[in-house]
Amino acid sequence: MQSCLPACLSVMETPQPQQQPKLLSSQLQLKSSVFSVTLSRGALSWKELPPSADKKRRLSGGLHLPFKLSFCPARFHRSGESGVCHSVPVSEILSVREEDVENDTSKNDGRWQKMPQQRPTEAYPYAFTVSYVERMRQHRWRCCEVTFHCPEGALCQLWVSTIKEQLASLANRPKHLLVYINPYGGKQQGKSIYEQKVAPLFSQANISTNVIVTEYANHARDHLKTDSELKKYDGVVCVGGDGMFSEIVHGLIGRTQRDNGVDQNCPDQKLTPCALRIGIIPAGSTDCICYATVGANDPVTSALHIIVGDSQPMDVCSVHHNNTFLRYSLSLLGYGFYGDVLTDSERKRWMGPARYDISGLKTFLTHHYYEGTVSYVPANDILGTPRDRTRCRAGCLICRHSGQLHSEEKAEKYKTDKVSDSEGDDGGWKTIRGKFLAINAASMSCACPRSPKGLSPAAHLADGTTDLILVRKCSRFHFLKHLIRHTSKDDQFDLAFVDVHRVRRFRFVPRHCQSDSDLALDLHQENGKRLFSHICRDHPACGCAPAFSSWNCDGEILPHTAIDVGVHCQLIRLFARGIEEPAVYEDLTNNPCAI
Repeated sequence: MQSCLPACLSVMETPQPQQQPKLLSSQLQLKSSVFSVTLSRGALSWKELPPSADKKRRLSGGLHLPFKLSFCPARFHRSGESGVCHSVPVSEILSVREEDVENDTSKNDGRWQKMPQQRPTEAYPYAFTVSYVERMRQHRWRCCEVTFHCPEGALCQLWVSTIKEQLASLANRPKHLLVYINPYGGKQQGKSIYEQKVAPLFSQANISTNVIVTEYANHARDHLKTDSELKKYDGVVCVGGDGMFSEIVHGLIGRTQRDNGVDQNCPDQKLTPCALRIGIIPAGSTDCICYATVGANDPVTSALHIIVGDSQPMDVCSVHHNNTFLRYSLSLLGYGFYGDVLTDSERKRWMGPARYDISGLKTFLTHHYYEGTVSYVPANDILGTPRDRTRCRAGCLICRHSGQLHSEEKAEKYKTDKVSDSEGDDGGWKTIRGKFLAINAASMSCACPRSPKGLSPAAHLADGTTDLILVRKCSRFHFLKHLIRHTSKDDQFDLAFVDVHRVRRFRFVPRHCQSDSDLALDLHQENGKRLFSHICRDHPACGCAPAFSSWNCDGEILPHTAIDVGVHCQLIRLFARGIEEPAVYEDLTNNPCAI
């Protein structure tokens, strides 16, 4: 009890935020009760009046009445309790509209009903409706509405116009969006998801859109690079899975570098951040990016994050081979196990999503390992480690700290022309040689519904690093133990054959030499049969084993095995805010020592 007492005191002693000046304050009717409704520059609040005040019902235009408004934490709702304050941040109000109460015949449908003593609209014949964000379970958002009734038309119009002015002053909200829809991704429901769930919300929020339905692979990428006029848009939205999002990222980053004269083929080149934010409407198979940045694979939740104008910076890894740009990676680079799973599953596309499970089982039973050299530059100047308990959440201090270092150009620049064979000094290159079952680089947690923790639970979205996970040669039982820990609460890196490093850059070179042309033929030949094989000296029982695996780059196979990977800090921004933690005041209500 003593250990948690100081933490509790620190929370309770935190000074309350100062109340902002009121723009409007009136007594309005909500359902059958009278509420004190107040609008400030920060929030819209309403509180039910006690029965004694309800009988008076004396209104005076938009005058401020002498009632005391206590501080109401945002998103603190308890419906049905008298005297409890409800508060919605202005930044999370979607829209406001004036209702036509006189022509509303929905309440008089001809059926017999008991006549109330006083109809709700007799004393309050005017009404306006406010649409706002309401938080549900599992990080989901929904659009909720509340209708206030006013005694005078001028007062009603004043409330509507004032709220609209406040919404118009929010500069971070998008007004014009470029939308790409992939009709073939996932369960092929992208178009219907957008038309039924997303488009009505955009229309309600007065967001104009230019919708393009993609017709072939990389259609969105090519259109962004050449045809689109990006200056007239406030953001780009993709409706699809992680593959569609990768298309948007490649097109947007490529267009930005071309417009700024940046050579993407140079691994040491500092890339220019993209000005437009990217929105993701999940309609794919796994939607890993959406799950890691929002916390839920829900189209309505993602659409509401876009409407309120959230902004989440995100790191991007560039992959090169011999000073030639290959691809950008945003979530996972996997060599060995995950590369073999992807390569085998590509031969079984006719099986649908089940091909990943079958290929995963086959790859696990095959149990191939690969020899090579991994060189990396450790990130010693940042906060946090891959094995700490800190998770990347909304308003992450570690990402904010790294962003400040990046913006101030204080991050150290590493020389890449020399690679030492020893451990070296802090800030220099380090090298590891060995036999690996898997080499993974996770730029985010890579969490998904199947693996809620992900490959690297403590990885951050915008700290300018990637978590390099090296799984050395081990038995099948031990490797299975490592895989199972992706879904358990145990420390998945607390194994003797697993090493994890937080790095800013790394290289991989396979042990054996093989020309690029031979490797390309080896990866893309028909029927999945290799044109040649290597004698396996370490597996005499099986006769032979492949000497090379493939790199799995966000679900795409790279044509080269020897690669150079660099992390670009906060290169893009998403319409997201990170995964939100439960409200502090809710935690204190249940357990005062929870913090």
